[in-house]
Amino acid sequence: MTFETTANSPSPIAADADPVRPLRVLVSGYRSHPHVGGQGVYIRELTRALAGLGHKVSVISGPPYPELDDGIELIELPSLDLFEEDNAFLAFRPSHLTNAADLSEWLAHNSGAFGELYAFGLRLEKFLRAHAGDFDVLHDNQTLASPFVRINALLPVITTIHHPISIDLEYAVAAGESWWKRLLTRRWYSFVKMQAKTSRALPRMLAVSAAARDSHAEHYGTPTERVRVAFNGIEHSIFHPDETVERETGLIVTTASADAPIKGLDVLLDALARVAAARPNVKLRIVGNLRKGPAKRALEKHGLTSRVIDGGGLSREEVADLYRRAHVVACPARFEGFGFPAAEAMACGAAVVSSDGGALPEVVGDCGLVSPVGDAGAMAANLARLLDDPQLARHIGEKATARAQDVFQWKHHALAASRIYTEALAERGAHS
Repeated sequence: MTFETTANSPSPIAADADPVRPLRVLVSGYRSHPHVGGQGVYIRELTRALAGLGHKVSVISGPPYPELDDGIELIELPSLDLFEEDNAFLAFRPSHLTNAADLSEWLAHNSGAFGELYAFGLRLEKFLRAHAGDFDVLHDNQTLASPFVRINALLPVITTIHHPISIDLEYAVAAGESWWKRLLTRRWYSFVKMQAKTSRALPRMLAVSAAARDSHAEHYGTPTERVRVAFNGIEHSIFHPDETVERETGLIVTTASADAPIKGLDVLLDALARVAAARPNVKLRIVGNLRKGPAKRALEKHGLTSRVIDGGGLSREEVADLYRRAHVVACPARFEGFGFPAAEAMACGAAVVSSDGGALPEVVGDCGLVSPVGDAGAMAANLARLLDDPQLARHIGEKATARAQDVFQWKHHALAASRIYTEALAERGAHS
């Protein structure tokens, strides 16, 4: 049985569980790094679940390429990969003049824009004009490049949407320290307009939360009636409780892949300052590396440097171990399209304190404590409540585990995707 959410309820409801008809599914991602960011993780888990349902699955990706299970074909679609060049300007070759994808990527990169999305779309369109007959459907991971509208004429396109990048743009511009930095930021994010236009044109999407669907409607004008909602899954073989691991009283764990306003780390540090003074055993472990910036300045301002340990490069198993040892896991983001840290911590039996940013209330449900976005006082009160009552934290963590095991399953997500595939093909009179 698969689960989907409705606009009125963040709780999953059972959807029709029609038999899955095996299809030839091509999954695409403009870049699919297996260990940095979520693109590679999503593609690996989606393809694994689709193959488990009986589909014949292939992946087409630009570099860095994903790590896939045996039996899932990887089609490499090389880009210029200009971020790896010492001097991207000197990476120009005369052959770029006859290759629209290469030329557009080089020009965009060297004029301060992010051009990989559009260039990947052009390369994928060229590939599918020769190979569209090899596949029944294309499932893309939020590239939303304009060539996908033309690709949809070759075979049905289904797009997974996580959160609109225009939200990142707004926070990044607001954090700009000078007019020219804000100008450069707008130039870098110039692809947002293309994504918005493409999302309004494509007929079928799979959102990972109601917040992902609704934020695309608000920021991009994406018609909500074209969007199906199904939560992401998590890897329960890694993220699960372990009764032999003792929780460390006072240990707060959070994940911060970047010191950016959207992550809400500043709010958590403010909340920490409010609870730490009266609780000498409280400490914070940040999964991620803090560079010189707002977070480090806040630590010095609040005198918290000795209470905080940061560090990235952890394996998923090591992160899961941290969640199993944590007294509380904090998720302070101002917006999440889904919120993997919250879901994975819940699966490990951790008590979660989160903001109400984006999909976090959907993910946490009634199995954690939720405070308004940006409200350090409210987050501090929730932290203090659990830090002072380990039994309550344990009870919440037990409820969270049950919810995570029931709701966050990749098979559910893949079944929702399969249903969209079938509907798309039925509309075209194929595979009826």
